[in-house]
Amino acid sequence: MRSLLLVAALSVISVTGCTKAKTDDKAAPTQAAEVPTITIDQLDTMLGKSEAVPVDANGERTRQKMGVIPGAVLLTDSETFTPSELPTDKARALVFYCANTACGASHDAASKARTAGYTNVRVLPDGIAGWVKAGKMIQSI
Repeated sequence: MRSLLLVAALSVISVTGCTKAKTDDKAAPTQAAEVPTITIDQLDTMLGKSEAVPVDANGERTRQKMGVIPGAVLLTDSETFTPSELPTDKARALVFYCANTACGASHDAASKARTAGYTNVRVLPDGIAGWVKAGKMIQSI
């Protein structure tokens, strides 16, 4: 049974292409607690009212396979992007996402944005996989 669960988990990660898997170390829960999360429906409502900017922390492979949330800022990399890639208004609502709940790239990128002085930062834990599964609009690249 454990083997089946491990294979299923690895399949999800390989399908979505996340290169920054969440870990069970002591830093992960603290990091996740520092950045508020948002649901798919909450983000969809905010985007409909132009109240947030989605920020894609996925790699190119995931973007090509799954698409991106329309209007998303596409980071070069979740760890090495520069704040100049983000909107200049540091009070603007930014919602970071990556592949899925097993991926930690969005949390890393959101933490980096907060360190750079962005004050309204959230994470969409379900990522692009959850967005697609919910039937929300995507943009192909």
